[in-house]
Amino acid sequence: LERKFLGRIQLRMGPMHVGPFGLLQPVADAIKLMAKEDLLSTWVDRTVYWIAPLAVFVPSFMIWVTIPLARDLVIRNLDMGLFYIIAFSVLSIVGLVTAGWASSNKYAVLGGFRAAAQLISYEIPLILAVLGVAILAQSLNLETVVDSQASVPYALIQPLGMVLFFVAGLAELGRTPFDIHPAESEVVGGPFIEYSGAHWAVFFLAEYINTFAIGALTVLLFLGGWLFPGLPGDVTAVGVLVLLIKTYLVVLLIFWIRGTYPRLRIDQLMSLGWKVLVPLAFVNVVITAVYLFYGWPAWTLTLMSLAILGATFW
Repeated sequence: LERKFLGRIQLRMGPMHVGPFGLLQPVADAIKLMAKEDLLSTWVDRTVYWIAPLAVFVPSFMIWVTIPLARDLVIRNLDMGLFYIIAFSVLSIVGLVTAGWASSNKYAVLGGFRAAAQLISYEIPLILAVLGVAILAQSLNLETVVDSQASVPYALIQPLGMVLFFVAGLAELGRTPFDIHPAESEVVGGPFIEYSGAHWAVFFLAEYINTFAIGALTVLLFLGGWLFPGLPGDVTAVGVLVLLIKTYLVVLLIFWIRGTYPRLRIDQLMSLGWKVLVPLAFVNVVITAVYLFYGWPAWTLTLMSLAILGATFW
């Protein structure tokens, strides 16, 4: 989907030859990567080197334990579901740092440190954006959060929170324009530079799992999840279809941004995080708490969010 979509943006066809319309290209890529020789430098710390891809992949897989695809269609609905997701998602930072360190390559170490600096910085606005939703819903349970959007999605009540979550989520994924840690032109591939074959593929499999997770969480937290006006949200098949359509629209937006924005420099990236997103995230929490405490109508929070966003962009 991404390669076809980017191809259309760049006025080319994308994959065309493997399978009908090139749809089997990912299968061909998987076979190539699995069959590719797995080279290993003499100087690597073998134990840590092998564990690092798993340390990145497993947390991205584990968060799906509590992400619902429809009402009651979830592996385990946790009352502290949002807390669980945030707690597991930050663990992948350890995998990126250890991948760079274990590779015994100065460029890989530099890429690992850049990844850690970026991800730690953008975790703060991401967590605070989630906290704003938890304040509105008065719950950390994802099903309760979706149910509380039955009348109005939080994207309309708290647009500032959605923008913060989406931008910080993009940075967490390490995708353009936030692909600082694998920036090939600067650090020749980041912490993955010494990896090849299947082990290299695991890092990017984790990236795509996380891309879909950020899309699904954006939908669940701000776009009403499986709810849609006029459709029965209690019917599982309808709920799954609505959630998937919304999620794929968000994922296409992520691909669109990759196809149209240039990469930020490391100083621009850190400035955006610490000077813009972190202060805005604290402001978002404060105005949400004030709105709720004084019992103001929902449109007041919308106006405050839009005014702050407008002033920021101006």
